[in-house]
Amino acid sequence: MAKWVKRTDLIVMIFVLFMIVMIVIPVPKPLLDVLIILNIFLSMTILLVAMSAKEPLEFSVFPSMLLITTLYRLSLNISTTRLILGQGDAGSVINTFGNFVIGQNPIVGFIVFLIIIIVQFIVITRGAERVAEVAARFTLDAMPGKQIAIDADLNAGLINEQEARQRRQNIEREADFYGAMDGASKFVKGDAIASILIVAINIVAGFIIAVAMKHEPFTSALHTYTMLSVGDGLVSQIPALLLSTATGLMVSRAVSDGNMGDDVVRQVFGYSRALYIVSAAILLLGIVTPIGILPVLPISAGATLMARRLQANRRRVEAKEKEAKARAERAETKKPENVYQLLTVEPVEFEFGYGIIPLVDAKQGGDLMERVVMIRRQLAIELGMVLPMIRMRDNVQLKPTQYVIKLKGVQVAEGEILIGHWLALSPGLDNPNVQGIPTKDPTFGLPALWVNGQMKIQAEASGYTVVDAPSVIATHLTEVLRKHAHELLGRQETKALLDHLKTNYAAVVDDVYPSTLSLGQIQNVLSNLLEEGVSIRDLVTILETLADAGRQTQDIDVLTERVRQALGRQICHQFVAPNEPLTVLTLAADVEGEIQQALVDHGGGTFIGMEPTRSQMVFRKIQEEMTRLQSMGKSPILVVHPRLRLPFRRWISRYIPDLPVLSFSELDPSVQIQSGGVVNLT
Repeated sequence: MAKWVKRTDLIVMIFVLFMIVMIVIPVPKPLLDVLIILNIFLSMTILLVAMSAKEPLEFSVFPSMLLITTLYRLSLNISTTRLILGQGDAGSVINTFGNFVIGQNPIVGFIVFLIIIIVQFIVITRGAERVAEVAARFTLDAMPGKQIAIDADLNAGLINEQEARQRRQNIEREADFYGAMDGASKFVKGDAIASILIVAINIVAGFIIAVAMKHEPFTSALHTYTMLSVGDGLVSQIPALLLSTATGLMVSRAVSDGNMGDDVVRQVFGYSRALYIVSAAILLLGIVTPIGILPVLPISAGATLMARRLQANRRRVEAKEKEAKARAERAETKKPENVYQLLTVEPVEFEFGYGIIPLVDAKQGGDLMERVVMIRRQLAIELGMVLPMIRMRDNVQLKPTQYVIKLKGVQVAEGEILIGHWLALSPGLDNPNVQGIPTKDPTFGLPALWVNGQMKIQAEASGYTVVDAPSVIATHLTEVLRKHAHELLGRQETKALLDHLKTNYAAVVDDVYPSTLSLGQIQNVLSNLLEEGVSIRDLVTILETLADAGRQTQDIDVLTERVRQALGRQICHQFVAPNEPLTVLTLAADVEGEIQQALVDHGGGTFIGMEPTRSQMVFRKIQEEMTRLQSMGKSPILVVHPRLRLPFRRWISRYIPDLPVLSFSELDPSVQIQSGGVVNLT
């Protein structure tokens, strides 16, 4: 047996040569009967294999089989035609098929045969041909996109070189298969046309031979040759019909995890609700129409039983899945290594009471989750860093309308809202007609009112800034994240920024990391910038500055100041209002000199060690100047000597944290500067 399996190629070649011989040499009737049954056997086998294949490439030899079987049928047609016209007898198989279909009425039998031909040629064959053409065209059009997707997965490391090569080969084989199917479907179409002509020739020629040459009675000749021709057509067209159906199935099947039987049962009869509705509709049809209950009762009962069986199976499967999931969770929690998961600290957490759930749950119309996504996008543009995912969860220990914001497990902010109310911020002059529940804006601590829907309209008309509850939470969350962004930028996040930049600026990254500065040093510089609200989006300029300065010093403070000077234009424009000059405060010469004399180098950093009384006087004078300018609608910044900038910022940030401190070397020459005042202690 193994020897024969190894010689399958020789067997196929002999079989093809034998088909050619059949066209020339007459075939005995007993052998012809066997060959006709073999034709039916091959066609049925091919159809069942086509239905069982999960994807077309599993039956890639199908186009070649179409050609071989078509040639085989045509050889049989020629052999049977020779026997029909020459002897008036074509074997027991053809006689049986002809008598079974025609019976005592040749006209009815011939019409039945014509209907079979029409169904095959017009419906199945032409449909399969069209589907094959479209599939071949779409497959070829999709090849470039599939190749690009494979290259992208390979470059991303999702697949290795061997998997990529295999996927490319599958794409090429798929294109070859559909291209071959497009051509092979033409053979099926031609075979159907040839069968019609052969049957017509057999009937006409046989009738002429029987009447004119053999002098047989008209009725007998008509019955005999019609029966033989129709029988010959049936034994030829039934296999052709099977192969046409197989062709349509192969080119019309989509990618699936199962064969056709699995797909039909699962997708067509897999919905119990649909079966119940159809069962009731069929039963109602039998009751209210003259059809009667007997024809529809078996179908309706079968559909009902099938639907109940599906429901029972689904419940059983769901129970097993639930039990398996619970068992897996229990087993997972027992693993020693899972204890380490308890040590994980979420970078950002947003916890809320159950009253805020409707604002978070999208199913209840809440859009807070979408707002959080937009917050991360907005801060990525403003700050130049990708903030970590925000873990949102409800907390029953909080008040229903309370929320808290945590960074690395520690609460840094909280707030409370009123569902169904709006927060109204006063424009500066309160309107006594606008009434609500007094509160404070959780973001900036400004006095505000919670107003209802009716009062909201009046508040807006009075110039109040009216904000809905989700916007209050989103604004508070945005400001907290912006304020603490430097705490969220760790070494892992810094490495991700460098890897992203390296795709387009590999030389810039390689010049700094790891040759000049370590990952921790770069992270500290970026964190210092974020702490003072400086965006690190221009990472190319930052790294180029660090590459030059890092060869001279490793001091983080000095490196930070060098980067700030390189980003001077960006920093200045961050504080400039449109069409207005930049209002600055400066220190008097004697005050600046006194502060410089108080500089102390300690522990790798420079600090201001001024006497406490004098320090309080400086802080008070700066606060007075800020208050005066803010009352005039201006937002001042303090400009100091470059050597003083960083220690002065650290010194004053504990008392006046919102005051921006710039150095003279950071001022952009293109920005118009306006003096807002001089801080003088006298």
